[in-house]
Amino acid sequence: MVEQLLIKDIDNCHVPDANLLVTEDDTPVDNLASAKQQRLLVGSLYSSLQNQVFLSEANVGVYHTDGEPAIVPDVFVSFDVEIPENWWEKQNRCYFVWKFGKTPEVVIEIVSNQEGGELDKKLHIYEKMRVFHYIVYDPNLHLGDKILRVYSLKARRYVETTNNWLEEIGLGVTLWTGKFEDKQGSWLRWCDQNGNVLLTGDERAQQEKQRTQSAEERAQSAEERAQLLAERLKALGVDPDSI
Repeated sequence: MVEQLLIKDIDNCHVPDANLLVTEDDTPVDNLASAKQQRLLVGSLYSSLQNQVFLSEANVGVYHTDGEPAIVPDVFVSFDVEIPENWWEKQNRCYFVWKFGKTPEVVIEIVSNQEGGELDKKLHIYEKMRVFHYIVYDPNLHLGDKILRVYSLKARRYVETTNNWLEEIGLGVTLWTGKFEDKQGSWLRWCDQNGNVLLTGDERAQQEKQRTQSAEERAQSAEERAQLLAERLKALGVDPDSI
């Protein structure tokens, strides 16, 4: 029966049956630092790129080749795709390359130890998938003396580059020191071409609050100066209302 086959024939195209694939195994995030870093990268995109169509997720499986298991990036970004409305259905729970019609443009791996294969096994998988940019963030230098490695696809192979500006998607990455979710530290952030980081929702709210406070302070200062001038005019016998 068709239901028993792994491969379905749809419009003469062979598509793996999602019902027979592992779309989630409930494996938890490996550590708190990685979880926060992932939230920062994903959240700042959604708060800053509100006029663009894209999908960015953390720890979601990407199925790329029939017969091979999913690879689970720490963070991926795919432009010009949207989550299906019925996202609880089995065939919509993961990123199936054959369903979305393309691979993600960017994948980021956050290094927690020396066992992840970020510079060999995973690199070769993303290279084979034709992911434009592969970023390895190694804050504790488990893999050598580089905190940040950026690989760009040239023809069929990855080339490590010192340019952190990803021209194809109009975004860059940068190392930033500051506070996120009440945790002071060094973070990997998205940035624009001038190096300005993409703000999270909380940062935008705080920025707007500061602008409002500054405007109120300027208005109060102007009112105080006007009152002081009026008092001086009165002392000189001049009615300020007549001016």
